[in-house]
Amino acid sequence: MAGEGLRRLFPKNRFLNFALPFFVLIIGGSFGMTYFSKIRYEHRGQKRLTPDEAEEFGVKMKKPEEISLENEFRRMQKMDIDTWENKRGPRPWEPDNPTNQELQQRAQAKLSQ
Repeated sequence: MAGEGLRRLFPKNRFLNFALPFFVLIIGGSFGMTYFSKIRYEHRGQKRLTPDEAEEFGVKMKKPEEISLENEFRRMQKMDIDTWENKRGPRPWEPDNPTNQELQQRAQAKLSQ
């Protein structure tokens, strides 16, 4: 690495061993941070989509009254979390797997449509 090369060339020079890498990191970091802050300010002025505009793109938005922490908590309480079954997903290297065969048939059906 470059740091070891500098230590071999200048073993007693503390500035080259410690201060120079520190300053390079600080100054280089400031240039890197300008990139990230530029992205932040570029996207700050963008407006949000209205429900009508979202429907034009095929996205169904819920009304803000429907979405709340209390409603989600009630919905989670109704769910049965005590009885569940762990289902293993199909692996691409298992051709005999019936689930994998079913997924392949669905993919072919979508392509034929």
